[in-house]
Amino acid sequence: MDIHCTRPKCQRPVNPVPELDHPEKLKTTSQKYCTCCGMPLILAGRYLPQRLLGQGGFGAAYLAVDRYTPTLRSCVVKQFQPAGQLSAQQLAIAQQHFEQEALVLEELGNEHPQIPRLYAFFPLLVPPSAKGEESQFFYLVQEWIDGQNLEEELEYTGTFSEQDILLLLRQILPVLQFIHDRDAIHRDIKPSNIMRDKKGRLVLLDFGAVKQISQGSAGRSTEIYSQGFAPPEQMAGGQVYPSTDLYALAVTCLILLTHKTSQELYDSYNNRWNWRSEIDLSEPLASVLDKMLALSPYQRFASANEVLESLRPQSMPGINPSTTLQAAATPAVATPPPIPPKPVAKTPNFSTPEWLMISTFTGFESVVLALAFTNLFGITGIGMGLWGAAMGLLVYAQFRRWIERVDLAIIAIISWGILLFVPPVRGNQPLDVILIIPVCVGAGLGLFMSIFRLISQRLVR
Repeated sequence: MDIHCTRPKCQRPVNPVPELDHPEKLKTTSQKYCTCCGMPLILAGRYLPQRLLGQGGFGAAYLAVDRYTPTLRSCVVKQFQPAGQLSAQQLAIAQQHFEQEALVLEELGNEHPQIPRLYAFFPLLVPPSAKGEESQFFYLVQEWIDGQNLEEELEYTGTFSEQDILLLLRQILPVLQFIHDRDAIHRDIKPSNIMRDKKGRLVLLDFGAVKQISQGSAGRSTEIYSQGFAPPEQMAGGQVYPSTDLYALAVTCLILLTHKTSQELYDSYNNRWNWRSEIDLSEPLASVLDKMLALSPYQRFASANEVLESLRPQSMPGINPSTTLQAAATPAVATPPPIPPKPVAKTPNFSTPEWLMISTFTGFESVVLALAFTNLFGITGIGMGLWGAAMGLLVYAQFRRWIERVDLAIIAIISWGILLFVPPVRGNQPLDVILIIPVCVGAGLGLFMSIFRLISQRLVR
C-alpha cells in the first residue's frame, strides 16, 4: 500500500509501505514516516492518505482510508495549509474558517443525508526539523462522496437540459432551506461544490465559507467568495441573506444550461444578466431564474421554500408535472428519488501482489495467444493484428478491474486448455512448447515485476 505524505511541497510524497498490504498487519503497524521529509504518515493513528484530490487557497484534500473500520472506509482528509504570504490576522481568520467548517459539518452533516458527515478534527504537532522549526498542522476528516461534481459532469456529458435543472433544484433547494433554518448561509454555491454520488443523489460540499447568523437577522460577509457566483452584496462585503445562496444557485443553473462562464453571460455595461438568447427555456422556469438573479436581495425570493412553491406544477403551466418539484411541505431531510447516475471515471490503485498476478497472467497469455494465432493464421499481419487487439483488451480489462484475482486463473486455464486440446488451434506445436514456454514466460515476467517493485521501493526509501 502506498501512503501519500501530507507535508506541503514534499518532493517525494508517495511512500510504499508493503506491510500494510497484509490485513493482519494493517491495524497493528506502528507509525510510519515519509522517507523524504520525515512527516508522520498515519494521521491520528488511523487515517491513511492514498492520493491528493486537490488543492485550494486554504488547504489540500486527500482520499484516505480508515484502517480501524472493517471495510477500510474511504474518507476525505482536508489539511489546513494556506497558500501565499498571509499576515497573522489573515492566517487567524483562515484558520477560523477551517474550524468553522468542522463545526458546521458536525452539526449539519449528521442530520442531513445530502451534507457530508464529520468523522474527526484534530491538530498534528510535528517535532522540530533539522532547521529547529516546530510545525503544527490541522486536519478535518469527512465523509467521502464517490461520484462526480457538476463541474466535472458538465465537461463529461455536456450541457444540462431543462428537466435536469428542475431535478437539480428539486434536490438542492431543500438542502439550502435546511441550512438556512439553522441560521447558516453557505456562501459558496457553484457546480464544483455540488456532487452527484453513484445513486444519483446530489450532495452539497465545502462548508468552509459558511456564515452563521443570529436568528431573524443577516450576517456581514467577509472577503471569501467565488468570483462570478457571488451577488453584489457579498462581493462588497455587506450583509448576506438566504437569497445570497439562491443567487449563486441560479448562476450555477445558467452555467450548466449553457456551458458558458458567468462573465460571458453577464452584461457588465448594462449591469444585468443576458442569458435568455443562449438557451430556450419555458417561461415559468426562466422567470424563476431571473428573480433569483435580481441584483438587490429584496427583489429575489426570500427563501428556498418560496422558490419551491413557484416551481410547483400549479405554478408552472406548460411544465410536465413529472419533472417538477414536490410541495414545499416535503420534509427537508427526506432523501429525493434517485436519478440514474452518470458514469464516473475512476483511477485504480493496485497493490504489489496484484501487480505480480497481473504481470504473470499477461506474460502467460501473451505466449498462449501468440501460439494460437500463429497456428491459425501463420505469421501474417492478420495474426499479429488479432494478437495485439486481444492483448490490448486483456490489459485494459485488468486496468479497469473487469477481470481480477480468480478471473485471471480461470481465463488462463480455459485458454491453455483450448490451445492443448483443439487441433486447429494447437497445430503442430510440440507438447513441451505448449506446456513449458507460457509458464516460463509468465513466471519470468512476474519475477521481473517483483524485482522492479522491490528496487523502486528501495530507491524511494
